[in-house]
Amino acid sequence: MHSDIDEALRRLGTASHPGLEGLENAVLAGVKSRREARASIQMAALAGVGAIALGALAAGPAAQPASASPLAPFGAGSPLAPSTLLMSER
Repeated sequence: MHSDIDEALRRLGTASHPGLEGLENAVLAGVKSRREARASIQMAALAGVGAIALGALAAGPAAQPASASPLAPFGAGSPLAPSTLLMSER
């Protein structure tokens, strides 16, 4: 079976085109650069996950929340009330 497609492919196989000379090297260089870029993104993601895990371990579930006693400087019985500061000088 002989068709126009067979003839066209035969002519394409024997034809020499100047733009095809460096095509293989260009494709392989593009594949290599994408592989390197993907590896650097994976390393950055791994470093981020490691930092989060280290932070979670450092905080730990045993850490107690900080609590402060309330201080009202002008409340009754406060050591910082103006009346108690004036009375202590006498």
